[in-house]
Amino acid sequence: MTVAEKDLVRARVAAQMLSGPPARSAEAVVQRILAVQAQDARGARLAVRSRSLGTGLHASDVDAGLSERRSMVVTWLNRGTLQLVGADDYWWLHPLTTPQVLVKNRTRLHQEGVSDRQAARGVEVVVDALRADGAQTRAELRRRLDAARVPTKGQALVHVLLAASLGSDVVRGPMRGGEHAFVAASDWLGGAPEPLERSDALALLARRYLEGHGPADARDLAKWAGLTLGDARLGFDGIVDELVARPDGLFDLADRRAAPPFPKPRLLGPFDPLLHGWGSRAPIVGLHRGIVTTNGLFRPFALVDGRAVATWGLSGSTLTVKSLEPLKAAVVKALRADGADVLRFLDRTDRCDVVLDPNPT
Repeated sequence: MTVAEKDLVRARVAAQMLSGPPARSAEAVVQRILAVQAQDARGARLAVRSRSLGTGLHASDVDAGLSERRSMVVTWLNRGTLQLVGADDYWWLHPLTTPQVLVKNRTRLHQEGVSDRQAARGVEVVVDALRADGAQTRAELRRRLDAARVPTKGQALVHVLLAASLGSDVVRGPMRGGEHAFVAASDWLGGAPEPLERSDALALLARRYLEGHGPADARDLAKWAGLTLGDARLGFDGIVDELVARPDGLFDLADRRAAPPFPKPRLLGPFDPLLHGWGSRAPIVGLHRGIVTTNGLFRPFALVDGRAVATWGLSGSTLTVKSLEPLKAAVVKALRADGADVLRFLDRTDRCDVVLDPNPT
């Protein structure tokens, strides 16, 4: 990593709350990041852990925000992927980031054997069920769709639910038996506020994106949010008086404090936001590109001095850290300590061992 790359990564690590003062709540993490990728439920919760070290938060605190406080919600937003967002932010992010996903959703529905007429009927069935009977699990909605003769085999059910979320006010609400039940957003979160003008929403998006991802540019924002480059540029133009240009051509918020040193070695979960925020993740993964697989999986990894140096996984009662390059004894000790905190955060009550595989791969 060059000096310039190290400076950039240090600034982004700080923006992501991985260095500096820890977040005091799950909501504070989500507020800063704006949208935390949540297709891996444990990964979204671990993103909270790694940004709130020392505060005593547990994975159950995330669940309480989803089910009890209703302060956060999971639904399909940026790029058509599941995102964990603040309840207030849902209302303006949804109309801004979902319309461009509708065409892709329709194509996938056709591939799964769901006609336009069946899809429309499926959305109607889902919305009516949620408004009439409240939260429904995926299995409960499948039975209703089957009764209405809407295809649900293969990936059809997922894409019918996606269509309902894109075109109506359907989101994932409370946790039931380890899974999200679906709810009507207007019932679960309360009535929608007055919608923002599109130019105002784009400016707000640019500002909030930079809070958790700066320094960056319009191309980074476009990729992260799934917007056109033109829209991303309009967002940056809307806050031009709040920006400072860097020598490398990137922009940041003018009131940003200087980034602190890199944090202690830390284990980040699968699909961590640190790998999703920009056009290139090369400064972080370096030569270890296998951390992101060819089929789109983002492996959990160890971050040391702004670089990925190992992968890790939890199987049964063992958390194993697999080094990708030689690690110093102090780094190994720190990773073992952080591994123990992962187990604490996940409320593992059985005896768990943290093992480090000493053979770089």
